[in-house]
Amino acid sequence: MTAMALVPGDAHPELAHGIAALMGATLAPTLISAFADGETRVRIETDVQDADVYIVQPTSAPTNERLMTLALLAEAARAAGAGRVTAVVPYFGYARQDVRNITGEPRSAQLAARVLRCAGVERVVTLDLHSPALEGAFEMPLIHLRADDLMLQAIRSCGFSQLTVVSPDAGGLKRAQRYAAALAAPLAVVAKTRPRADVAVALQVLGEVRGRACLIVDDMASTGGTIVGAAHALLGAGAAAVHALFIHAVMAPGALERICAASVRTIMTTDSVRIAPDPRIHIVPIAPLLAQTLGRLASRGKLRMEVTDVQES
Repeated sequence: MTAMALVPGDAHPELAHGIAALMGATLAPTLISAFADGETRVRIETDVQDADVYIVQPTSAPTNERLMTLALLAEAARAAGAGRVTAVVPYFGYARQDVRNITGEPRSAQLAARVLRCAGVERVVTLDLHSPALEGAFEMPLIHLRADDLMLQAIRSCGFSQLTVVSPDAGGLKRAQRYAAALAAPLAVVAKTRPRADVAVALQVLGEVRGRACLIVDDMASTGGTIVGAAHALLGAGAAAVHALFIHAVMAPGALERICAASVRTIMTTDSVRIAPDPRIHIVPIAPLLAQTLGRLASRGKLRMEVTDVQES
């Protein structure tokens, strides 16, 4: 069997250590530093000749630096003769910019994917992309995981009664539908507009929420505006309580405080990005999901050269 090398980036070393511990593997030592002018410098300090290399690096804030570090680590592995380079990117930055809304805008998500391909990445493992349509942006095999089963287990452990699953906008409706079906719960959606980037205005609630515990399900929280707007709309429509679940906690400063101030009782998320422990947040670890996936890939050898959507348990 081809040797496996698990290479940690600098974005989320705790996640890399968690994956390694579950796989019984040792992390490859790396040196990640910067010159005085901020130019990133990396070095993989172990032999990866002919190895199956997995680089663990979510591209969370500062997104540009994390993406460049990932690309440099991939190039370092390729130049050192790695047999295959896989980027493990639980949170894929720029995923919100996958369409050109007006003339003059780039398709940043597609460009970020091309940067990785040009750096020598031959396969990507990611989690809950902002839009499933983004899978087409990758010109290499993509393993698109979902955190559904992990999050559903966390939801059930909370013991919510009279639960309604809520999509905070029309774009997240399919995700909310999956959760509602799995929980045998009714579904509601909050209609909203987005007058400018990072600003969401909730309009009205579609569905029965009066007197019920409402669980907002979203892929990420950035400023917290979408969740806050949905929470206000739900409470205004008579919801008994509001809870929130999102996969990627890419929260800007003050986002958590805004969400809590909106009377959101329970907040659930994953550690797909580095997040400090906080008693106000129920953090669901994703290391078991990633370790299981990487173990299967490592034992399988060559993955067929096509985009694959994997539903893990």
